[in-house]
Amino acid sequence: MQLKIKDMTALLNIKEKTLYEWIKDKKLPAYKINHQFYFNAGEIKEWVLKNNIPVSSEFLEKTEGAPINLPELLERGGILYNIAGKTPAEAIKYAVNIMPIPPEVSRDMVTFSLLEREEMMPTAIGKGIAIPHPRNPIIADVNHESVTLCFLEKPVDFNAPDSIKVTAMFIILSANSKRHLQILSRISFLCRQNDFVELINAKRRAELILHCINEKEELWKNKQ
Repeated sequence: MQLKIKDMTALLNIKEKTLYEWIKDKKLPAYKINHQFYFNAGEIKEWVLKNNIPVSSEFLEKTEGAPINLPELLERGGILYNIAGKTPAEAIKYAVNIMPIPPEVSRDMVTFSLLEREEMMPTAIGKGIAIPHPRNPIIADVNHESVTLCFLEKPVDFNAPDSIKVTAMFIILSANSKRHLQILSRISFLCRQNDFVELINAKRRAELILHCINEKEELWKNKQ
């Protein structure tokens, strides 16, 4: 979830002038995009807890949520085909422009967050697959979390560890670090299953992919 100046003043019960002073002094995490300040709700939650700042319990509870359900997350984020782009940045920008985004989060923020993480360290995991994700969670409500599977129009060099160009991306939008790691673990498990990787490399139909993921969810549960 993306918070604006008015959201932050209401949440923290402070004046706008005080908030701008805190931003200037770098007392809290903030992003300036297109001349406006935005705040990542996941980062703000961590900041609030770390500094013992009183806020509403509703704000804190929004990022806990139910157990991870990967098929549900993928149905929410969708499976997209023919994503154009000759570089990781171009492919990510193209995907963000057409993928489902929660109404309270701007596409600019999602793009900025994904590219920031990609510049720090490539997200390719091998076998032609990459898992772009923000460096810090940008979704506050777990009901708005998603995983979007994007099939690229042409292979793109993501500097993968096995040097194989990427043909598929799983874009993760999560509510907090713990849930992000759980989602990432689930996708990593899938990508170790040869039959699933074959489906991905063949860019099969969405219903076949979702059916396979549902089967693998049962395997995951038995593995625990």
